[in-house]
Amino acid sequence: MISGVFTVLLQDKSFEDMLDYVKAAGLEAVEIGTGGYPGNAHCDIDTLLQDEEARREYKKKVEDRGLKISSFSCHGNPISPDQAFAQESYDVMIKTIQLAALMDVPVVNGFSGTAGDHEGAVHPNWPTAPWPAEYTDILNWQWEEKLIPCWKKIAAEADKHDVKIGIELHGGFLVHSPYTMLKLREATSPAIGANLDPSHLWWQGIDPVAAIKILGKAEALHHFHAKDTYIDQDNVNMHGLLDMQPYSEVQTRAWSFRSVGCGHSMQEWSDMISALRTYGYDYVVSIEHEDPIMSIDEGFQRAADNVNAVLIREQPADMWWA
Repeated sequence: MISGVFTVLLQDKSFEDMLDYVKAAGLEAVEIGTGGYPGNAHCDIDTLLQDEEARREYKKKVEDRGLKISSFSCHGNPISPDQAFAQESYDVMIKTIQLAALMDVPVVNGFSGTAGDHEGAVHPNWPTAPWPAEYTDILNWQWEEKLIPCWKKIAAEADKHDVKIGIELHGGFLVHSPYTMLKLREATSPAIGANLDPSHLWWQGIDPVAAIKILGKAEALHHFHAKDTYIDQDNVNMHGLLDMQPYSEVQTRAWSFRSVGCGHSMQEWSDMISALRTYGYDYVVSIEHEDPIMSIDEGFQRAADNVNAVLIREQPADMWWA
């Protein structure tokens, strides 16, 4: 395995300064945003698609520092009822797949998206209960008329270019759990898999180790984000886990994102790394920093140190003892 970082938190730095910063932190890979919610501060996708020399120079800057590009990320909503944003999200996903193929980057990350509740909807609608029955009707319509058709087209492009898609299991989007991940994969292509971020599983009540086992057995683990979540049970008792307070309301929120090791023990993080190795994932552990009570520098370095402390880098030895 290798350690890396989703570089969106360093968007105020130039591309070269960002790479130097990542290298100095002891990491080995960068996950770079190409558009959508993460933006494209470190990747002019249109220029790179059109200019082979620009691609060569871009990649050389990464490799000269002993780093690699683990993935490109373009988290958006390709089935949004906002047609302009849906088209933008879809287009940047297709371009990112094409760029990944040209630059030998094996994985593109994104969100599944969430549709509205009918063709004339203005905003996305994320059903979270099966009753009243219209919620189930909305969910079925979203999957059958929007999600599956869209991702069949994206999957066809990924298959064409031999690129894997890592969909982040994120609340608020239709693919947010191992079940919904596998449901979409079955309806589309094995190119579609998970970008598993344990922070979003913990607040849903899903054990990340169990999720790794489920997805690993299905060969559906394509990428891994390293981000933690602190769950405040007193606040859960007040607000429940579907807490709509702003992330800034740390004192009263039911849960908050934290740097690696600040929400769950290092033993739990070690268990996840061991499960990843056991169930066939031997790629990047990419830090995502969204800790509301730590600076970027401190939170990032804490995560880097903790990830590097539990990572399994070498291949296992022969079982000389058995």
